[in-house]
Amino acid sequence: MSLTPANLHIRPRRMDFGLPDPLPRHWHDNDPFKTHFFNAMSVLFPDGERYFIDSVRQFRDRISDPALLEQIRGFIGQEGHHSREHIDYNNRLRALGYDIDRLEMPVKRRIRFVQKQFSPERQLAGTVAMEHFTAILANALLSEPEWIDGADPEMQRLWRWHALEETEHKAVAFDVYMQVSGDRKILRKAMRQATFFFLKDVTKGTLHMLRKDGKLTPATWWNGMLWLWGPKGLFTRLIPAYRDFYKDDFHPWQHDNAQLMEQVAREFELQPA
Repeated sequence: MSLTPANLHIRPRRMDFGLPDPLPRHWHDNDPFKTHFFNAMSVLFPDGERYFIDSVRQFRDRISDPALLEQIRGFIGQEGHHSREHIDYNNRLRALGYDIDRLEMPVKRRIRFVQKQFSPERQLAGTVAMEHFTAILANALLSEPEWIDGADPEMQRLWRWHALEETEHKAVAFDVYMQVSGDRKILRKAMRQATFFFLKDVTKGTLHMLRKDGKLTPATWWNGMLWLWGPKGLFTRLIPAYRDFYKDDFHPWQHDNAQLMEQVAREFELQPA
C-alpha cells in the first residue's frame, strides 16, 4: 500500500534564478571542498534527471490510478525544470575552466548502456534508488540548514528549491515501480549499484575541481571527509535513512516530512508550468 499523502499536489515551479555570473569560484562559505561537492552533484543532474523522466514515462500507460498519473505529470515537469536549471549552473562551471564535458561523458555512456541492455523495470529500479538518495539529501538540506549556511544567497535558494521538489515527488517512481513490478530484490541490487556510482562520480568531480583550483591539499581533503563522513558528517547522518531502503516494507513516505515540505514551500511562489 502506498503511503503517499492523499492530498499531495506536485507542480513544477518556474523559478527565475539569478545565478551569479561569473559564479564565485568558492560560493559555499568560501570553502573549496563544500563548493565542489555541490558542484559535482550538479554535473550529474541534467543527464540523470532526463533518465529518470524516461524510465517513469515508459510505464505511464500501465497506470490507471488518476492520482498517480497526476503525480507522474508533476514529476516529469519538476525533473525537466531541474535539468534545465542545472544546465545553466553547469555552464557557469564551464566558464570557470572546469572540464564539465569530461565529467559528464561517463554518465552519458552509462545511461546509454543501461537503456540498451537493461529491462524497463530494471531502469525504473535505478531511478527509484537514486530518488531515495536525492530525497534523503534533500531532507538534510531542508531540516538542517547548516549544510548550506554561508552559501551565496542565490545558490542557497536554488538548492533549497531543488530539495523541496525532490521531497514532493520522492515516492512517484517508487509507487510506479510497485505497481508494475514490486520486486524488492531488484530494488536492493539497484541501490547498491547506484550507491557505488554516485559516490564514484561525486568524488571524481570534486577531485577534478579542487585540482583545477590548486586546492587539492591533504588538509582540504581531510576536512572535507570529516564534513561528509565524520561523527556528525552529512553522509554519516544519512546512514539510518539510507538503510531503511533495504527493508521489506519500506516506502519513501515512512520518512514523513510533509510538514517541513509545506513550511519550505512558502519560501517559493508556486508558478505552475
